[in-house]
Amino acid sequence: MRSPVWPEGRPQETLLPITLRTSRLELRLPLPWLLLTAFGVCVFLSLGRWQWQRAEEKRLIESAFAATAAGRPIPLAERSLAAVPRYGQIEVSGRYDGAHQLLLDNITQHGQTGFEVLTPLEMSDGRWLLVNRGWVPLVRHSRSEMPNVQDGLPAGPVVLQGRVDELPVAGLAAGRLPATAGQGWPRVTSFPQTADLAAALGRTLEPRQLLLAADQAGGYLRNWQASSASFPPERHVAYAVQWWSLACLAAGLYLFMNIKRRNA
Repeated sequence: MRSPVWPEGRPQETLLPITLRTSRLELRLPLPWLLLTAFGVCVFLSLGRWQWQRAEEKRLIESAFAATAAGRPIPLAERSLAAVPRYGQIEVSGRYDGAHQLLLDNITQHGQTGFEVLTPLEMSDGRWLLVNRGWVPLVRHSRSEMPNVQDGLPAGPVVLQGRVDELPVAGLAAGRLPATAGQGWPRVTSFPQTADLAAALGRTLEPRQLLLAADQAGGYLRNWQASSASFPPERHVAYAVQWWSLACLAAGLYLFMNIKRRNA
């Protein structure tokens, strides 16, 4: 590499080119554009790496869901739900509190909008657990009328089986709607946190929720899938390839615009 060559009539403090020459080609690298291109390439590479990592995380979620599919439910006993692996199958006993139910809004099934029904369960040891009993559609395609979620709810002691899962998480904080106090029941909420629901119910809740198994009575539509199903790993991989392609394109364009054939 030769020492920088400054073009005649151009002040070096405004262009600062680095010039590389071979017998047939000349590559002029104006420093400001070189730094800007390098910054863009680094950003694109980082975004591609982040998307690749997200794909790996989604694959782990899918693996965890598949690994517990064939397992047998284990009695929760005195353990906290936080101690159970995500998607682990458990068995609990207790009584439903049908008078204080919650509806998770903006849940779609086959293109139709509806609610997932969260019903508090007082377990035999006095702890409270939220049971997700499945999905119900909007009444007459409107939110002005709440669905009747009391139908089919057992009044006495129950023994339930299902999977442990996290509450759904909003992509943006603006998408959250806590279960506002003072409303009637059931209350509508969107992407709540456990603390929000505990405050609305006035009780201490176990972390996470129980996805009621499809063969259990007292539920609605239950087509449980891993949380990665709506945005599978393959989409993250595609985005990663796109970001890396942009990095290559930016570097290639910079070189193409600054390389010239030398006159013989």
